Amino acid sequence: MKIAGIIGGIGPESTIEYYRFIIAKYRALRPDGSYPRMVINSINLQEMIDLFTAGRLDEVTVKLAAELRRLASAGVDFGLFASNTPHAVFEALRRDAPIPLVSIVEVTCAAAQRLGLKRPGLIGTRFTMQGRFYPQVFERVALPVVVPAPAEQEYIHGIYMDELLKNVFRDETRQRLLAIVGRLRTEDGIDGLILGGTELPLILRDAGDKTIPFLDTTQLHCDEVVARLLS
Repeated sequence: MKIAGIIGGIGPESTIEYYRFIIAKYRALRPDGSYPRMVINSINLQEMIDLFTAGRLDEVTVKLAAELRRLASAGVDFGLFASNTPHAVFEALRRDAPIPLVSIVEVTCAAAQRLGLKRPGLIGTRFTMQGRFYPQVFERVALPVVVPAPAEQEYIHGIYMDELLKNVFRDETRQRLLAIVGRLRTEDGIDGLILGGTELPLILRDAGDKTIPFLDTTQLHCDEVVARLLS
């Protein structure tokens, strides 16, 4: 049986979701009482936030490369980051990684294509919304990615850091996020929304704007992990 290697802790709550979802999805497809094999390397969230905030992406790459080597030494068959933001340096890591890596952005792009989306919106941390790693992947299939206005981005980033990463989920925050989504739909013409932060499904998974699909990047990533475990 293959072994999945997960770099988690960025953040902790979504890492728990990954563990739960992978087990549940695996057992649904392999109902013989067995469980998937995983190694979770939980790293220091605050250290990553500090480096991203300072724009020190070279150091992020070096540190995450070291954590990938830890997973490789544990005997995993492939690796992934239980977070969207580290994908800012994904391509640099993939080039020299000792194990194959599963991109959350690529599996999300494939899902957007399956749904026939033409103009998906994207919310997440500031690093994700202002980064190039989502547009670069989506541009390969001629899909534009629409992000909120600057003030909306600041609000989303703020509640992400101050609430969602700390397992705080407020109804007023949910309603404000949905209002931003509504504006993106009516004014910017989005036809789907990428939940480009693995904590966002924790507050929006059951609160979607029913007029457009929400792409739950955590679930999509886990689906691909289970497919690889069973391949």
